[in-house]
Amino acid sequence: MTEKKNTYVINIELISSQDFALPEYIQKEQKQALQNFLTENRFQPLNDNQGPYTIKLSIEENRLVMRIKNATAQDLNMLVLSLKPYKRLIQDYFLVLNSYEKARQHATREKLEAIDMGRRGIHNEGADLLLARLKDKIDMDFETARKLFTLICVLHKTHIRLAS
Repeated sequence: MTEKKNTYVINIELISSQDFALPEYIQKEQKQALQNFLTENRFQPLNDNQGPYTIKLSIEENRLVMRIKNATAQDLNMLVLSLKPYKRLIQDYFLVLNSYEKARQHATREKLEAIDMGRRGIHNEGADLLLARLKDKIDMDFETARKLFTLICVLHKTHIRLAS
């Protein structure tokens, strides 16, 4: 493995005032996504080279808010993205997760693989959208964008649940 440069996230925190328990399979998805993200990522704000970085993600007024600090604890520009372009993808993501969870105990391996393939396709679409929308702000690779999309989905789920 090559030596890591300072172009990565060392800590990411999902901010929600979660007063309820997410279903176990969504909690598992969140835990796995956080672990995967922190295990390997490439993330570099284009206006800073003082990594590694810490990120706080939240949803405010149906917008994703990303607060980033560099290794010197300097607050970088806060990024705010509308979640409207992700709405269908997030809905599809949870439909697929629910389908997988329901099918897990009774479906054939082929059926589970087909559902999982659909999930991967949604991740890829979400990653492409993130990369396009952040291209002039953050340099990140495709796999990091996929993992970040999962975290946005889980965070969105807690926000929607709170708003209902």
